[in-house]
Amino acid sequence: MAGILDLLNSDLGKNIISGVSGSTGTDQDKTSSVLTIALPVLMKAMERNASTPEGAAGLMGALSGNNGSILDNLGGLFDGGVDDSVKNDGAKILGHVLGSKQQGVEQVIGQKAGVDAGSVANILKVAAPILMGVLGKQASQNNVSSQSDISGLLGGLLGGSDASNEQNFLEKILDADGDGSVVDDVAGMLLGGDKKEGGIGSLLGGMFGK
Repeated sequence: MAGILDLLNSDLGKNIISGVSGSTGTDQDKTSSVLTIALPVLMKAMERNASTPEGAAGLMGALSGNNGSILDNLGGLFDGGVDDSVKNDGAKILGHVLGSKQQGVEQVIGQKAGVDAGSVANILKVAAPILMGVLGKQASQNNVSSQSDISGLLGGLLGGSDASNEQNFLEKILDADGDGSVVDDVAGMLLGGDKKEGGIGSLLGGMFGK
């Protein structure tokens, strides 16, 4: 299975990056940097959430009926600007995945990508429904129907990348201290300094099944 970073390097990925860049008014290279960091982090959060039966059920419910059709009409999606309903869906997805930590996550990604947090937020609102489309299409093609299936799907997309430098970097920042909290580790490694209790905190708030 190709990894999520391989997708960004494909023709489809280039169309996504170009479209998101145009719809948010953000430089294309910086848009690519944001997505390269953010999509695996979001998927890692989903993977960990899916390690519980409730989390897996919530994610499968969100993917049910999502066959990735959004990917079949990217021209229509981006032509004339992305519809507000898509951005609203994206905001809801981000809220489920990141919870109260969303702003902190966006700040950390922005620091690394050289983009202000507001632009990161706009990029992720557009990208989140597309990511769910990718996951929905893969889930449909692979007949995902159980907790182990969804965990395997997410793990495959995270681990299948040939972009080893990015993948190694992500593996290091995703919970470097083993406490189950992703974002504080990202902040510590990218921004320097010691992690503070009660700071940015855990990425893994309740997803879908709050």
